[in-house]
Amino acid sequence: MGAFNRRNKRLPGSNVTHLRPFRRNQARTGAIDDGLDPLDDDELEVEYVRPRRRGIYLLPNAFTTAALFAGFFAIVQAMNMRFDAAAIAIFAAMVLDGMDGRVARITNTQSAFGEQYDSLSDMTSFGVAPALVMYEWILKDLGKWGWIAAFVYCTCAALRLARFNANIGVVDKRFFQGLPSPAAAALVAGFVWLAIDNKLPVRELWMPWVAFTITLYAGLSMVTNAPFYSGKALDVRHRVSFGVMILVMALFVIVSSDPPVALFALFVGYAISGYVLWGWRAMHGKSSVVRGAGGSTVTED
Repeated sequence: MGAFNRRNKRLPGSNVTHLRPFRRNQARTGAIDDGLDPLDDDELEVEYVRPRRRGIYLLPNAFTTAALFAGFFAIVQAMNMRFDAAAIAIFAAMVLDGMDGRVARITNTQSAFGEQYDSLSDMTSFGVAPALVMYEWILKDLGKWGWIAAFVYCTCAALRLARFNANIGVVDKRFFQGLPSPAAAALVAGFVWLAIDNKLPVRELWMPWVAFTITLYAGLSMVTNAPFYSGKALDVRHRVSFGVMILVMALFVIVSSDPPVALFALFVGYAISGYVLWGWRAMHGKSSVVRGAGGSTVTED
């Protein structure tokens, strides 16, 4: 068979190129080839193309894997009764989870695989881990009410992540619909860290019910329609005023002075902010509609 014909065209959706007939430039049986007689089967050339291998982006998925490891580490530490280390691991997972999305957008390495992998990691780090840490720490003292609260939180985290994936590209990117799962996990883990670090009377009768209320509040807030600021509109590549840098420096000082108290207070304020904004919109007669890209709308029903 002759050399491959470079002008062969690939058929759409196939790895086999278009069959392009050709005639050898020579006389056949003493007659000149006029291009009209039928071709023999051995004169058709077929070019086979090896399927292209698909890969995944290393950098953003490495951050996602690290966040998943932190969530798994929190579960292990809770089983070993080291609840302060478990709470800190959940906060570390939250930081790593925020970095993978930023890195993917900055380096233009977003992918459908990364989105699904990130959701599965979030379910472990911000759904299962906080529920188990809170249950092993104090909720088990309430009996069935304790595991019910932990299960409600875990279920709401799964529902919140599923709704978020279904609404990608539809809802307003400036706001989350419902409390984001990392913030809910920080609220639960922050309370555990605060109580252990400040040696609060865990065995008092009212403490398990406070933990019960915080767990239910964090879980149910994830599936509400309250708008919580996402921070995605903030572009770290743009210039900011000098006052913003002073504010960031002051925030670092406050958090480093007493991390458990500062972080818990910060996320309590964030967990309330969505309901404040929701009520402000209702008071001013604004419709509860989330506008997405391209003018599309989704009603918060």
